[in-house]
Amino acid sequence: MMLDTNVLVSMTEANRNFSKVARLVDERGMAVILKNNSPRYALIDFSECDRFLEYRRNLIEKTADRVIEENLEAFQELAK
Repeated sequence: MMLDTNVLVSMTEANRNFSKVARLVDERGMAVILKNNSPRYALIDFSECDRFLEYRRNLIEKTADRVIEENLEAFQELAK
């Protein structure tokens, strides 16, 4: 996943200045909080939650469908 470096905030900075993190979300749509210099948390505008959850649900369903398709014979054998 490509990240805009302008939305990265350290955990320390987020703890000290949460209003800065909220401003980033308002201006750029998201903020990514780093823990030990690695992306750990993503903060998005609440209005984007439904869209994110739908995307996640679709991704899980597609993955499940692919796993079933690739292993159908094994599942059928286990079902006997």
